Amino acid sequence: MIRVEGENEARHGRNGQTTAVPDASEPVFSHFGICVSDLERSLAFYCGAFGFEKAESHAIGSEFAGLMDLPDVEVTSQFIRRGPTAIELLAFSEPAPFGERQRRAVNQIGLTHLSFRVRDVAATTERIVALGGAVVESSRTAIDLGGTALEFVYCTDPDGVRVELMDLGD
Repeated sequence: MIRVEGENEARHGRNGQTTAVPDASEPVFSHFGICVSDLERSLAFYCGAFGFEKAESHAIGSEFAGLMDLPDVEVTSQFIRRGPTAIELLAFSEPAPFGERQRRAVNQIGLTHLSFRVRDVAATTERIVALGGAVVESSRTAIDLGGTALEFVYCTDPDGVRVELMDLGD
């Protein structure tokens, strides 16, 4: 079973943003998904820390089990959007989510991190901590690039997904 909440939003997104595939001969990036242990906490984190907005939600059942390489599945697929960027937060009921809730090594093969450009690293890290994330203090890096101060830091979301903040001084 798949149930779409807010059919008009699912087709057009919030604020009228289209989710249709443009007529193009090349592949078009759609979204990336993150398995979360607590959907409401993750919504609060990504919306509160980075300005994403809650968009369409789908109740997904066994018809997607084959695609997900699982014997059976019950999951809420909650999209959040900011401009052209879409993240799918996946909250599994069946099977239950598993794994360590800590950041992966950056040199481990696979997705290493999400990255956001911000104007105020200090204020953003404060919001991240208040919303259940963490700051990897040892990763703080400041570079002077021809008179322009650049600032970087790694953080994690509440489930340990590595999130990079970058202030590129512009």
